[in-house]
Amino acid sequence: MDSMTIRPYHSEDCGELARLFYETVHTVNAADYTPEQLDAWATGKKSLDTWDRSFRANTTLVAEAGGQIVGFADMDDGGYLDHLFVHRDFQRRGVATALCEALEAGCSCLRYTTHASITARPFFQSRGYRVVREQQVDCRGVLLTNFVMEKPGPQAPLLRKDEKG
Repeated sequence: MDSMTIRPYHSEDCGELARLFYETVHTVNAADYTPEQLDAWATGKKSLDTWDRSFRANTTLVAEAGGQIVGFADMDDGGYLDHLFVHRDFQRRGVATALCEALEAGCSCLRYTTHASITARPFFQSRGYRVVREQQVDCRGVLLTNFVMEKPGPQAPLLRKDEKG
């Protein structure tokens, strides 16, 4: 892969991020979700204005390689990782890791949290996240399984040896 750069989101990226999201859900996540679930999750009809406002309200980073957007992720000030999507042709090449590392490094919080898809759960577990609970989320009348996951952030108090579970 050409060298990858991580940069801040710009509003003019929004349309391309929406396309990347739709294509990633319908290809990468297809192994773990039914066609009906994929269609409910990613309709292809997202409001770009709504997405842009959300991305601008959070810390949103974009990964580029060879002049192409290959991934994006966003995190709020409380450490909630909302989106993490990598282009289907750039899976398992360090894009998600680079995005997560940059977001986590820029957020001083007690814990990082996310709602991970079935597909993304192993990635987050490899980064030290633990499953808090499995849940069924109603998305346009269709139930999707995901996992509330968390890991301690840099502001988490250290446990004494006798306090560890």
